[in-house]
Amino acid sequence: MKSRPYLYLLMLSLVLVFSCQENGDKPNHEEETITRFERDGSSILKGVKVPDGKSMYFASGIVATEKDANKPVGDRGRFGDTYDQSVSALKRIQSYLGEQGLSLKDVIAMKVYVAPDPENDNKPDFQAWFKAYGEYFGNQENPNKVARSTIGVYTLVDPNKFIEIEVRAVYP
Repeated sequence: MKSRPYLYLLMLSLVLVFSCQENGDKPNHEEETITRFERDGSSILKGVKVPDGKSMYFASGIVATEKDANKPVGDRGRFGDTYDQSVSALKRIQSYLGEQGLSLKDVIAMKVYVAPDPENDNKPDFQAWFKAYGEYFGNQENPNKVARSTIGVYTLVDPNKFIEIEVRAVYP
């Protein structure tokens, strides 16, 4: 019977430990939101902070679908110019996100590869990409801007393609 006070102390200690864990100052990640760091006067962000516990979606590089499948392989009209391909790729991204219950408003980052266009002096047509981007991001319909890198590359796997886009999105 002499050990009974120790038993009571042990039980009291356990109760205190568990109650402290339940009521401790744990951060509530469910209430945290994504923080977007604006870049003044820019259509893209400086960066994005995603709180712990948020699930993310990573899309592989997405390219354009055929604009006109009746055009022969190698014909420019089959996939279109950089602008046409940018819009096509963005529509595919929008569709893929929708399959996951996401939208373009959930995109936080992009990596964009732009290949030379023979009709743009064999240089990447960045302006065509920027125009298409502006129709889908940072506008009245979708004010979301993303952290983005746009990279000029020597070529893509398919030489008839001028743009490939990777995206990262966060589930709400």
